[in-house]
Parts: sequence; C-alpha cells; structure tokens
Amino acid sequence: MKTIYLGEPLDFSTLGELMEPGNKLALSTQAVARIQACKKYLDDKLADSDQLFYGINTGFGSLCDIAISKNDLSSLQRNLVMSHACGTGNMVPVAIIRLMLVLKIQSLAYGHSGVQLATVQRLVDLYNHDVLPVVYEQGSLGASGDLAPLAHLSLPLLGLGEVWVNGNITHSSSLLPTFGWEPIVLQAKEGLALLNGTQFMSAYGVYAILKGQQLIDQAAMIAALSIEAFDCRTEPFHPLVHEVRPHLGQQHVAAAIRDWLTGSPTAARTKTAVQDPYSFRCVPQVHGASYDTWLHAASVFETEINAVSDNPNLFPEEDMIISGGNFHGQPLAFALDFLAIAMAELGAISERRTYQLISGSRGLPAFLIAHSGLNSGLMIPQYTAASIASQNKQLAVPASIDSITSSNGQEDHVSMGANAATKLYRVLDNVETILAIELMNAAQAFDLRGDWKTSAGLSKLLAAYRKKVPFLAEDRLLHDDIVASKRFLQSY
Repeated sequence: MKTIYLGEPLDFSTLGELMEPGNKLALSTQAVARIQACKKYLDDKLADSDQLFYGINTGFGSLCDIAISKNDLSSLQRNLVMSHACGTGNMVPVAIIRLMLVLKIQSLAYGHSGVQLATVQRLVDLYNHDVLPVVYEQGSLGASGDLAPLAHLSLPLLGLGEVWVNGNITHSSSLLPTFGWEPIVLQAKEGLALLNGTQFMSAYGVYAILKGQQLIDQAAMIAALSIEAFDCRTEPFHPLVHEVRPHLGQQHVAAAIRDWLTGSPTAARTKTAVQDPYSFRCVPQVHGASYDTWLHAASVFETEINAVSDNPNLFPEEDMIISGGNFHGQPLAFALDFLAIAMAELGAISERRTYQLISGSRGLPAFLIAHSGLNSGLMIPQYTAASIASQNKQLAVPASIDSITSSNGQEDHVSMGANAATKLYRVLDNVETILAIELMNAAQAFDLRGDWKTSAGLSKLLAAYRKKVPFLAEDRLLHDDIVASKRFLQSY
C-alpha cells in the first residue's frame, strides 16, 4: 500500500494501481492551497457583486437566465445533484468507479472550480475507505459533463444514494455515522463542479488504455504461437520489410513476433507454402495499426486525466470567471470510437487465424481432433469467436457521429462519448474472449505437431497454459475451457 498525492500529474501506471483496492489518496500541499484560494476568491466575488455567473447564482441549462437569491445558493446546488441523478442500466464496475473518484478529485485539485476543501476531502475519504458510490452506465450525453453518472457519484456526499461496501450495496445515510461523517452542505458552484466533467468517459478511457495495451501485447504472443502451429514463413516479419514502410506500430509488432520466435526450430524449418494467409502474414500491418491507434488514444487521455473539465472555470489571479465548454467530450468520444474500431479488428483477425487452424490445412487434422466425426473437436469455439467478432463490428459503429439536442436547445450538440465508452468496454471484453479461443486452438494445433519444438518464450507459455487448459484428446465441455483460457490471459 502506498499514498498517491493528487493535484500533481498522473500517469497510466499510477492509475492502474489506483484502479485496484489497497492504495490511499491524499491532496498535495499545493492542491490544498489552490482549492482554498479559489474558494475564497469565489466567496469574495459573490459577497461584493450582484453579477450573474452561470450555475453559481443562476439556473442551469436553458434556465441560465433565471437569477437565484443568495439565500438559495446552497439549495440550488443540492437540487442540481438530486435532480440529475437519473442514471439507468447496468451498474458501473467498481474498478471504473474508483477511477471516476480519482479523476474527479484530480480535476478539482487544480483550483479552478471554487469548491470547499471539505468536499474534495470527502471524495478522498470515500476512495480511501473503499466506499464506492453506485453509478449506472446510461444517462450521459457526453457533454455538459457526464451529468447523470457524476450525480450518482456525488450523492453520498449529501448522505443520499447507494454505495458499495465490502461487495455489498447499502444506503449511504446508514454508513455516514460509521465513519463519523456529516453530510456535506454544498455551497455556491459546488454541485455544478461535481457534475460538469468528463470523469465517466475518462475513467472508461483509462481502463481501455490499460486493458488495450495488455491485449495488444497478448495478441502478438498468441499470433506467434499460431504462426508456429500453422507452419508459417518468417520472412514477412523481417526488419527490411518494415523499414521501407516504417509505421511505428507495424515495426513494433514485427519486432515482437521476431522476439517470440527467436530460437525456434519450427520457425527455422524449410517451408513448403510460398505464402501464408493474410491473417498470419499481415500481423504486423494489422496489429500494428491497432497499436498506432492505441498510442493516439493514450495521448488524448493523458491530456484529459490532468485537465480541468468543469464549468464555469475560475481564474483567481486573473479575476475572471469564464463560462466555457471544457465539459464537452468530443476529443474523448473520437478517441474511444477509434480505439473500439482498432480493438475490434484485433479480434477480427484473431478469429480468422482460428478459422485457418481448424481448416484441416498444413498437415493438421480438421477441427484439431484426432478422431473427427465421433468428436467435433474445436469446431464450435470458432463459431463462438465468429459470433463475438460480428458483435464487435456492430459495437464499433461510432457513437460520436450522433447528437441529440437537449435542454430546450441550449445544449444543442453533444458528443455521445459516454455511449462510446461503454461500447468500448464491451469490445475489449469480447476481444479478450476471441484471443482466449485462438490460444486454445494454437496450443492444440502445436501439440498435435508431435515432437516439434518452439522458442523458449512460447514453450514457457505452452507449459503454463497446459496447467490450466489440458490437451483435447476427445470431446468435453468446451465452455469451461474457454472460461479457463480467458482467466489464464487475465493473469499471464
């Protein structure tokens, strides 16, 4: 366990640690000073002026021209949080909720939001005690902030809503006394600062970056084993091929394949096929394009996780309160959609390699079973992979090309980035399943080669895999093998 100080730049490695339970958060000294200075600036501004500032002393959305009396500013913010908690659908996974808390604290810690220190500290306390607000997948348009999900994230500050504690759901009001917490009384601007932001999209995006990197690396490993099992040529991975078309991802994946095959007697065998199918031969070009897309998405989210995305933004040193649009999720929506397309293709080409492995080609038995007919072997896992690959094509249709007007036309263009985020989450899970099925087939195919030997790295992979998924000598319940294969990838 270690303490991570927020208000300082975050990276994906740190966020990967914070996605899991066990670590602690704290505000940096600089963050505390920024939050307090901004809050004092706002208090002084409201005390000395009758000027209207959006969402601070006015209504919200299309109600932005309605002035709110100073006596009602706290009620305004409380009402905002309650009225916007309209999430529906599946519950957000707890790992994503942890990231939402971290990223909301990080955004507030830059001192441009006008919130109380106590409000930010309560968010820190929720994380540190692993008291995680129940949040729902549906409800955000990806502009004006992730309003509904962030409202649910904020309800426990007020003693409202439900929370996860030790794997169980309970009402937050029954839990506050356990920790000696009083409900936060929101002050001017605070509800808006909590709800305006991209932390729902961003949390899913961070998860996708971390999971995507793992899957891209594992896809190269599994593809290398399939290349071995299908007795493919190694010339397509020669550095000269990729030097004359020097896309970074293409070169990266080709090098990874070469590393996995280094020292393999099978790779050094004289080959009878003049060329191999694209799903083997073009692994650097296809996987590499997915890797390049991942790099682009990572750069977008690296910027976002260290940014201020609420509205209005307060600039105490410049004596300015500016109502803008930093809550708009368009940069994230594009990146999420692009990454969904790239990861879906990683699954699509994996399924094609599975199809080739069971085809009865290259001296391998049909469906990778010795006594076909009596045994169906690995016929149907390919059906499953094909079904999932097809679903991924549907999920990869961009959400960001859509927009629906809301709030009586005031919010007339939205990003739909939240829908892009939840679709991508499903795509990633699907790709992991497809890769798990390819690994089943590649391991079976290579074992059927008898005394063939592979590289040290792939030999280690096969030995570890066979401890979890045994060789298929005759038909058995393959659902269990698919589940075991997927769990193996999650831990290898």
